[in-house]
Amino acid sequence: MFLGITNTPRDYAWGSVTAIPELLGRTVTGAPQAELWLGAHPGSPSVVVNPAMVGGADTVLDWIAAEPQTALGTDRTGLPFLLKLLAAAAPLSLQAHPTPEQAREGFDREEAAGVPIDDPARNYKDPFPKPELVVALSERFEALSGFRPVEETMADVAALDAGSGRLGPLTAHLQQGLEDTVRWLETADPSALAIVDAVSHLAQDAAEHSPNTATAAELAESYPGDPGIVVSLLMHRVTLRHGEAMYLPAGNIHAYLDGLGIELMAPSDNVLRGGLTPKHVDVPELLRVLDFTAYPAPVLEPEQLAVGVDRFAPQGVGFALVRVTGDGRPVGLSTGGVAPLAGPSIAICTEGVVTLVGAQSATLLRQGESCFITPDEGDVTVEADSTSGLTSTVFIATGV
Repeated sequence: MFLGITNTPRDYAWGSVTAIPELLGRTVTGAPQAELWLGAHPGSPSVVVNPAMVGGADTVLDWIAAEPQTALGTDRTGLPFLLKLLAAAAPLSLQAHPTPEQAREGFDREEAAGVPIDDPARNYKDPFPKPELVVALSERFEALSGFRPVEETMADVAALDAGSGRLGPLTAHLQQGLEDTVRWLETADPSALAIVDAVSHLAQDAAEHSPNTATAAELAESYPGDPGIVVSLLMHRVTLRHGEAMYLPAGNIHAYLDGLGIELMAPSDNVLRGGLTPKHVDVPELLRVLDFTAYPAPVLEPEQLAVGVDRFAPQGVGFALVRVTGDGRPVGLSTGGVAPLAGPSIAICTEGVVTLVGAQSATLLRQGESCFITPDEGDVTVEADSTSGLTSTVFIATGV
């Protein structure tokens, strides 16, 4: 079965006013539209376009509860992912997500303490990890992700300081390592706050910028006095071009800054924040889950399964994202391809028109339309519209 689904975008303040409605072909209301959730997460379950197809169920969550074997197959107890459109026009909070063990322990701890699930100060909404990947749909998708080598940060700090000595305490902590520096900044003692102020002014007054010092200057305008301004100097500034991706494992510190992307993650809402937000920040818990290892920028290369068929599949996360692109001509790059699926899946067409053909049925998706695919359809053939001459792209989230 191909079941048409939709949803109402989440209106978080950092969201773009135009990006999601333009992709979906909807009216721009003037309000921010930050995320469109496609899945069964109870925070915003997808709405069924034609409830009569599934016994009157209004949402995917209701349908799975009523007909789990039809929706999920016999070997799954839940949908193993949450697919999102994400459109940032301002920085998201500096954040990290827990490992499976940390999520279970944190959830059980807060349950035992009687912290209500809807309490803004609660860290763990569920007992699950939240690994995630994002693929850029806009021409550029800007983010901070992961700690970079200390030497790179030291070079930026030296350029900002320009011999003034104002950033000497920051240099001293950096010489002790990333963990020492982050702990000092996040606990926000007077010496750390003085460095936040100094970095902010030096970055805003600088005549020349690296990508990281430019980021610090921008953040200082939006979040004056926030330790995240200086933490951003410790991180990779990542620019994804259209179609490029990155993966954010447990413990990875990150913040999306600007751009439209398609995001796939485990179906969890566990976020440990470290700044750049008016929301709850639990510094001790954040420090407990952070991975302070300096890694290369976390770009995720897809596996090319065939011409026009790519698969983004980080190891050990239980989900994958398949992208099928066709140029819409009978002879050319591709007229489509076969998407290998494992269990229940969700597709969204991000440009053009495609037809999805499974073992039992077929459906047509235009740009902005999405559908739930039941396991009995098996691998799905994606056919691009060969009459338009336009590029067509569909993303399909699936299990592994």
